[in-house]
Formats: sequence, structure tokens, C-alpha cells
Amino acid sequence: MQKLPSGEPPYLMVDIDGVISLFGVPFEDDTGDTPRGSLHAVDGTVHFLSATAAAHLLELSQLYELVWASGWEERADEHLPRLLGLPAGRPHLSFGREPGNSGAHWKLEAIERFAQGRALAWVDDCFNDACHRWAAARTSPTLLVATEPRDGLTERECRLLREWAQPAGGTTGAGAARRAEIASETAAP
Repeated sequence: MQKLPSGEPPYLMVDIDGVISLFGVPFEDDTGDTPRGSLHAVDGTVHFLSATAAAHLLELSQLYELVWASGWEERADEHLPRLLGLPAGRPHLSFGREPGNSGAHWKLEAIERFAQGRALAWVDDCFNDACHRWAAARTSPTLLVATEPRDGLTERECRLLREWAQPAGGTTGAGAARRAEIASETAAP
């Protein structure tokens, strides 16, 4: 199992739509629960922003260097810090405007270019098979964490991200075994 390098935290690539901006809410689910958050207009589009995702990102920023990995690009740092109480100044990815024909996910090239071989976790609501092949082939530790677009970043995903970045037992032995278990939990079906 790959070890996380000491000295620099892994990147946490954070999508927004389906992770922070939730879909299909504020409607109650089968249990009568409604996700906590609030409605905001961002550049003329209404978004239901999760209140709990912001708290999870603040916690995860102690273990990771957060990077906006969203089609929002620079607009993420223009709007989200103010709306969610997050620190400003997070880097963002910029994406090519011409879709490729390789069948790869539209974010992969920008993520790989930004990461430059550094360990990373990527939280998104929309991974395809190319994402899982890419993560498995990377020489640096890589974790993909999928969210349900209606729920976004919850305690479940936050727990996986915490454990992966700082597993019990360190980078060898039990820690490496737990990191492998986490990676298999999040692997493509």
C-alpha cells in the first residue's frame, strides 16, 4: 500500500455541485429529515448550500490542502467563503473548454496537471470508470470519495477522508491496511 508522504498534506479536490450545493432539496426524505442548509443565488442560479458540508471542510482543512475542483472555477472562491464561512484564498482548477475524445472524465487532465504527482483525495458526486482507472494507476496515493448529490459531503465521507489522511497506526501495518480497506470501500463497483 502506498504511504502518504510526510511533510506535505495531500490535496483534497472538492467538487461543489452534488457535494456542497445539493440537488433535490429542501425536500424531506423517507425519514422526514431535510438536509441542513440554505438557498442562495450565485450568478443568477439558485443553489441549496449544505451547512454541514462547510463544517466538514473546515475540519478536513486541518489534514488536507483544499482545492476547488468544480466547473465553478474561480467563482468558487468568490462566493463560497462568504456564503459558508470558509476561509478565502483556496486554489481552483481551470478546465479546458473543448471536450476530449478519450472517454476520460472532463476533470482528470486539470486534476493531474495541478497535483503533479502529489497524494490526493477527490470528493465528487459523479465519477466514471476512467476516474477509477486513473486513481488505480497513479503512483501517488489517491482516494476517490463519491457523494450522493442530495446529501453531499456528510459525516460518512468526512470519516473516510479523515481516516485515509491520518489512519490509526500510521503509514505501515494497521494504518496501511486500513487505508487499503478505505480505498476498496470507495472503489468502482
